[in-house]
Amino acid sequence: MIEKIHHIGLAVQSIPDVLQVFGDTLGLIPEHTELLPERGVKVAFLRVGESYLELLEPTSETSTIAKFLRVRGEGIHHICLEVPDIAAALAELKQRGIKLIDEQPRMGARGARVAFLHPSSTHGILLELHEEEKCPSNEA
Repeated sequence: MIEKIHHIGLAVQSIPDVLQVFGDTLGLIPEHTELLPERGVKVAFLRVGESYLELLEPTSETSTIAKFLRVRGEGIHHICLEVPDIAAALAELKQRGIKLIDEQPRMGARGARVAFLHPSSTHGILLELHEEEKCPSNEA
């Protein structure tokens, strides 16, 4: 079911501040940035091998990332696992008794279909499932 770790989500107060440190010390630069107003968050993806670090900066005091930062401070927010078929993965996990935050996939950054698993079923770790948007075939 799991193909790889797609990314590790990091809650941060300021993406530019983190990018200055990560760029200067680790040579990491953003491959993609995006504003997700419906989630109250700005994201930046930094490639590390075949996976990413996803920086999550709140754009609203009511966003889940803002709440996370108030309670826990900056740090790891979630781990995202790539799956080939998110609907099938959710159905299988639900059948196995895993509590789902998202019963159905929703649109995430970069046009991906995503869904979160409840930490109460995953030993306190927020897990995200991620399915890349399928590109249409060029075959005639």
